[in-house]
Amino acid sequence: MDHLEELPLFPLNTVLFPYAQLQLHIFEERYREMVNRCLEMDAPFGIVLIRTGGEVGETAEPYLVGTAVRIVTVHRYDDGRIDIQVVGERRFRVRSLDETSAYLVGRVEPVIELELEENYENGEVLARVRDECQALVQKRFEQQGFSVRVVFPQDPVALSFTIANLLSINNLEKQALLETTDTLERIQTLRPLLQRQILEAKGPGYFRLSSDMIRDELFPN
Repeated sequence: MDHLEELPLFPLNTVLFPYAQLQLHIFEERYREMVNRCLEMDAPFGIVLIRTGGEVGETAEPYLVGTAVRIVTVHRYDDGRIDIQVVGERRFRVRSLDETSAYLVGRVEPVIELELEENYENGEVLARVRDECQALVQKRFEQQGFSVRVVFPQDPVALSFTIANLLSINNLEKQALLETTDTLERIQTLRPLLQRQILEAKGPGYFRLSSDMIRDELFPN
């Protein structure tokens, strides 16, 4: 157990993927303490989806795979509340939980992605899904009267999580994707959802997609 990392945990009713960004308003004293400690130590904390319980009040029971995040911007209020923007960096798996402090702390280990074989067939799948994502985003902007050029990441893992973050899917589907360690399996799971949303985007409905979403989701570091 010596290899495990101690990581403060923030249970939320959301799933954050690596490379994605999220705005958080911190008002509970325990999480203000957690955020201030992370800022002082330049340390990450983990976002985990709530399995049972709520975001406010008693500590919720979380799912055991989450995403470690880094705080990138901070805005403080006179009454102690804090607005932060975080970016997802890496996945972790909780091996044990410590509830003795004001906020939940996990002893965690990294989630290791399986190596994707570089061959013609896999390269074709990645190229097709990248093209489909470009088509979806371009269609959504065209519905709002804009023409854009979208560039998706070349790295297969980053591409898979960028697609997952882009699509409208529920939290349990997102959690399953977060826990998947096979890049190709994750992409193959996403493709039918992606193709369905491309068809829906061709209809009369509108989906508001901001420039911030393009910057934060489609151009991960």
